Amino acid sequence: MDYKYIIIGVVLLIILFGILKSMRKDAHLEVNKLVDYLGGIDNIVSHQVNLSRFIVTLRDVSLANKEEIQKLGAKGVVEIDNQLKIILGSNSKQLKKYIEEIKKK
Repeated sequence: MDYKYIIIGVVLLIILFGILKSMRKDAHLEVNKLVDYLGGIDNIVSHQVNLSRFIVTLRDVSLANKEEIQKLGAKGVVEIDNQLKIILGSNSKQLKKYIEEIKKK
């Protein structure tokens, strides 16, 4: 009888890991879209995270599509000179990590 609970627990863990893995792929796709909306990887000069803000310095700010960035879930986008400050909440650190991975390629 105890084996049934163990088997159910293992199956639930497998399902949970599958859901988490699929969410990670979606996040990767969203990051690729965000990079496109920023004008492409070559348009990104530097990037940093400050609490809930993702701050990106661009070569040409006019290539950035701020409306589409907000549609991806940004709570706000502020343009100052050649920088965009994108308020993303807790996703800012993950975004920085993904962009660093893309830049290495």
